[in-house]
Amino acid sequence: QVQLVESGGGLVQAGGSLRLSCAASGSVSSIKSIAWFRQVPEKEREWVATITVGGGTAYADSVKGRFTISRDNGSYNVRLQMNSLKPEDTAVYYCRTYVGRDVYWGQGTQVTVSS
Repeated sequence: QVQLVESGGGLVQAGGSLRLSCAASGSVSSIKSIAWFRQVPEKEREWVATITVGGGTAYADSVKGRFTISRDNGSYNVRLQMNSLKPEDTAVYYCRTYVGRDVYWGQGTQVTVSS
């Protein structure tokens, strides 16, 4: 079992920044990667970024150059630094990981960007 807890969401003006955190606990030694997703009402959850335990990263085109995913050395705590935020970045942000066939999600944190 893996537990994921997100924090750091809030309200920010367009052009501002926020930093989200995802704290992983439980059977973390089996984790290969952690990803951030986001979702707005009535739309499917959208992948945002991924980081592997080796430090490799990948980003959705919509956030490339503005968002940075990172991991604390020696831990499975993952951060998402979001700069130059736009109103279309408004969503509930979730972190996700998997171990084998088991997929784990956090409870989500709301990010609202005002224009």
